[in-house]
Amino acid sequence: MSATLPVAERPVPGRQVPDLPAPDRSTADAPDTDAGTRQRVLQLVATEGPIAAPELAARLDLTATGIRRHLGLLLASDQIALHDAPTGTPARRGRPARRYVVTGTGQAALSHRYSELATQALRFLVEAAGPSAVEGFAERRVRDLEQHLEAALAQAEGDVTERTTVLADALSVEGYAASARPVPGTQAVQLCQGHCPVQDVAHEFPQLCEAETRAFSRLLGVHVQRLSTLAAGGHVCTTSIPITRSTAPTSSPEGPTR
Repeated sequence: MSATLPVAERPVPGRQVPDLPAPDRSTADAPDTDAGTRQRVLQLVATEGPIAAPELAARLDLTATGIRRHLGLLLASDQIALHDAPTGTPARRGRPARRYVVTGTGQAALSHRYSELATQALRFLVEAAGPSAVEGFAERRVRDLEQHLEAALAQAEGDVTERTTVLADALSVEGYAASARPVPGTQAVQLCQGHCPVQDVAHEFPQLCEAETRAFSRLLGVHVQRLSTLAAGGHVCTTSIPITRSTAPTSSPEGPTR
């Protein structure tokens, strides 16, 4: 007696992966035998989110069933969440694809951080030396990062858009899950960071974010504006960068972060 084995469905271009059902507890509680793949899913959601299941399946070469399973587990563990904001793309027939972003829990899962210890150390620094000492620490910290990024940008001789793309790639190497996204109809590009290694600390000490913004301005040679941060509750750190080059200030006021 023979039995016909089911064949795993492969993602087909232009075909929408069915909407994700509610997580099955029996699946969520199953032994985790492919955590590496799920980590790649989480990383890609952090880098490209808001992103839909069909896009994830195509980028990671996963079946529709496979991506639904990984997303179900990540939803069940509160590492990702549905994003309800409009996408700005023309409406399609049928139900719109669900899009996902990383949660605070997911951010913590992307790396092992000693945020509480760092926060306590900065609180002590404020008490011992005053708030200006934190600003000095933030500048020293970002200067070290800036040196690594300068090496990558030294090879980029194109316009601001190209340099921003190179900067995003270099930030991703440093663990920031960054991407450069042109803004249609504007003279700007957005630098998006889906992960921040000091997110929890920066929630109490935004000087870390402010120093980073000034570093981006120096690296790109233009005045940039931070629109949102993970530390302030955004699902991604977003920096608006004009694509017309101008002399960058040595320091710049922060834009809205919420």
